[in-house]
Amino acid sequence: MPEAVPPLDHDVLVVGAGIAGSALAVALSGQGLRIALVEARGLPADPGPVDMGLNGFDVRVSALTPGSVDFLARLAVWPAIEAYRACPYRHMTVWDAEGTGRIDFDSAEMNLPALGTLVENSAITAALASRVRRAPDIEVLAPRRLEQAQRSADGVIVTLDDGTRCAAGLTVGADGALSPLRERLGFATREWSYGQRAIVATVETERHHADTAWQRFLPTGPLALLPLPDSADRHYCSIVWSLDDDAVDAVVALSDADFCAALADAAEHCLGDILDSSPRAAFPLRQRHAINYVEPGVALIADAAHTIHPLAGQGINLGLADVDELARVVLEARQRGLPPGALSVLQRYQRRRKGSNLAMMAAMDGFRHLFGSRRLPLRWLRNVGLRQVDALPAVKKRLMRQAMGLAE
Repeated sequence: MPEAVPPLDHDVLVVGAGIAGSALAVALSGQGLRIALVEARGLPADPGPVDMGLNGFDVRVSALTPGSVDFLARLAVWPAIEAYRACPYRHMTVWDAEGTGRIDFDSAEMNLPALGTLVENSAITAALASRVRRAPDIEVLAPRRLEQAQRSADGVIVTLDDGTRCAAGLTVGADGALSPLRERLGFATREWSYGQRAIVATVETERHHADTAWQRFLPTGPLALLPLPDSADRHYCSIVWSLDDDAVDAVVALSDADFCAALADAAEHCLGDILDSSPRAAFPLRQRHAINYVEPGVALIADAAHTIHPLAGQGINLGLADVDELARVVLEARQRGLPPGALSVLQRYQRRRKGSNLAMMAAMDGFRHLFGSRRLPLRWLRNVGLRQVDALPAVKKRLMRQAMGLAE
């Protein structure tokens, strides 16, 4: 005899309480919806006192655009994030390792105080977790792991690892690039490996970063030095260094002194010597895009829907834009008396986000191919192109607006 279908005990069930999932739960709270948030590892605790030493930084950092900062401010979490530790950057310098091409961006050209803000991911998740705990309409199911998911006439029924069964009118996959919900429900994806991994670490530099995000395009992949707050007379940056798979292990295994020397050379000593490094980590680079973000009663957001090359730091910003849009269409539907999981409602979210995400993914892939090639015609093209764009204020301004998540 088949198991009885449980009643719809939640209007919205979010699987994954990372940045995107927690942000969605907070964005939907206070609107009369019954919300559940499922997380395998439990909600993060308060990060505690700020540790300004080299190893006190989370190696996972995000370059938030002004659009993302504005969204987090609307969720009433930005003050806590900013109070913990954040580093606005006002300039960005991008240059080619195999030529003379260079472009410089400045927030003053946009009449803005900053191009973006570097924030540790742990600070974002902790601030969101605090808001989640204070929301009476968000039920946290953690630590609980998704075991099964099946469609029903009214939505989706999920079974957790403790045997709990939950039914919701809208179930949202915010459970990361390897999304178990996406896999259980059979969402198809297009994906491929770049054959590279990104090395991440916190480093101490000889010179101050000058409130600048530095990015050098090497034939082996891009290298970014992203500014972090200083501590007394010590200067820190977060690095993201993309290398081919067959080169990464050897670089990660270098002694601290040898790694710092290799990194300084790769960065063309733009900040002088690299004086010290935290332990390094590396993660594989893979592009993945769900063919559909939605089905009746189900939506995918952020990394569960798309992953992108980190060279422009757009992953978290695309994910937060997904959250903002999905929350908007769900709340608009509620005002019209429509269920949150109605396909007509969810398709509005997909139409508004899928094209933008695909365009950014295509642009990043194009940049990667253009700057990763040693062919003479492409080297000439990128050098001339960078110089010409740098000399055209209107073009630079348009590029900056798009990268910063600002409306035209």
